[in-house]
Amino acid sequence: MAYKLEGSMLEVCNCNVLCPCWIGEDPDRGFCDSALSWHFDTGTVDSVNVSGLTIALAVHIPGNVLNGNWRAVVYVDERATSEQHEALLSVFTGKQGGPVADLVGLVGEVVAVERAPITFETHEGKGTLRIGTTVHAELEPYVGATGKGTTLRDTVFSTTAGAPAYVSKAPIFKMESAELGLSFELQNHNAVQGDFLFEG
Repeated sequence: MAYKLEGSMLEVCNCNVLCPCWIGEDPDRGFCDSALSWHFDTGTVDSVNVSGLTIALAVHIPGNVLNGNWRAVVYVDERATSEQHEALLSVFTGKQGGPVADLVGLVGEVVAVERAPITFETHEGKGTLRIGTTVHAELEPYVGATGKGTTLRDTVFSTTAGAPAYVSKAPIFKMESAELGLSFELQNHNAVQGDFLFEG
């Protein structure tokens, strides 16, 4: 079994900017509620082509990110065929090993797996993420004195596995998840964008 997935990631959470989880510190509120999403510009899982699809997680992290015990709802792009759906779940439940298994190994409980319409857009560092009626987030990048986006590199925790991550904030982040018992709307909290190449 093997996979190769390449594309972009958007992440938003209830921590202040910058998110302490990326450097292994405790989240600002002692817990973290987050939405994570990966869009595959190109990708195969075994022989199944998953290019153009998106997978996302809504998660509650009860303490330090590295201690695991996350509770998660997994959202698979509603446009996926049954074969693509199963292929993506095989990777994002850790069954295919590799860097994605290292990340999702932090999930202690998958509360639900759902199909959903997912809007994933990035343009010149700005981003939009919508996951059904559960998540709506808008992302704005931080830009350095040179005009380039501010990045995190060589962090102890990453959702882009070795690639630099662009530090952003979310002018809006709404989450309504009955499965996780979450309902909130925040402004100007942490967001991260980045590109990835996952091979396993």
